[in-house]
Amino acid sequence: MHHMTQNATRRTVLFATGAAALAVGCGGSGDGGSPAASPSPGQRLAATGDVPVGGGTVLKDEKIVVTQPEQGQFKAFSAVCTHQGCTVANVADGTINCTCHGSKFKIADGSVTHGPATKPLPAEQITVEGNSIRTA
Repeated sequence: MHHMTQNATRRTVLFATGAAALAVGCGGSGDGGSPAASPSPGQRLAATGDVPVGGGTVLKDEKIVVTQPEQGQFKAFSAVCTHQGCTVANVADGTINCTCHGSKFKIADGSVTHGPATKPLPAEQITVEGNSIRTA
């Protein structure tokens, strides 16, 4: 009977260790694995001047990427890659790029341009007030 308890405990420890390793391996934010708090409505995300035309800015703390596909047109998407949950790394050459496994998404609509991701980045609601980009 004692032997079964010891095995169950070992499995629990192995499972817990594996789960912690997965959480640390995919997060990439260095926040200790705690879930990101959703930005509150009306929260200022960035200045319009911080988001280059034809590019974008990754807001790692908020887990949002804000893009400007054309002058004065601002879009926002989840910065969490739909492949395995890494935070996207950067915006360059018209795509939002996840360096974990190479997925790329269009800055205009979040659609996949290069896998392994198969689902687009979910859109986030934003408003532009003067030179401030805020959550809706």
